[in-house]
Amino acid sequence: MPTPQDDTTEILYNGECPVCSIEIRHYANLAERRELPLRFDDLNSEDLARWGVDADQAARRLHVRHQGKVLSGIPAFLVLWAQMPGYRWVARVVGLPGLRQLASALYDYVLAPALYRWHRLRQRRSSHA
Repeated sequence: MPTPQDDTTEILYNGECPVCSIEIRHYANLAERRELPLRFDDLNSEDLARWGVDADQAARRLHVRHQGKVLSGIPAFLVLWAQMPGYRWVARVVGLPGLRQLASALYDYVLAPALYRWHRLRQRRSSHA
């Protein structure tokens, strides 16, 4: 018999990333106000084995578990946005053929690597402090 947890979409994000934290905090506040079945897990305090990723993999991209399947990158964002009133149209538009590939390329080769490099730089700085 399914439990309420079965319907929850889980989002794994990097809470130490200032950009990620701002975006996720916005989504989490919206989810709380609307009582959406979304759970936000910070990779820095989460059991990553439960997600099947290590800390480095988790820090490289947004991950979402929905209906038992773990997705990352733009496919993860599409699932997240599709769950949220006010963002469903974004999921539909970004999910269009051609635009989905463009968004994935931009995320995979520009945005995610830049945020990951910034994350590693912050880690190095904090370990030398």
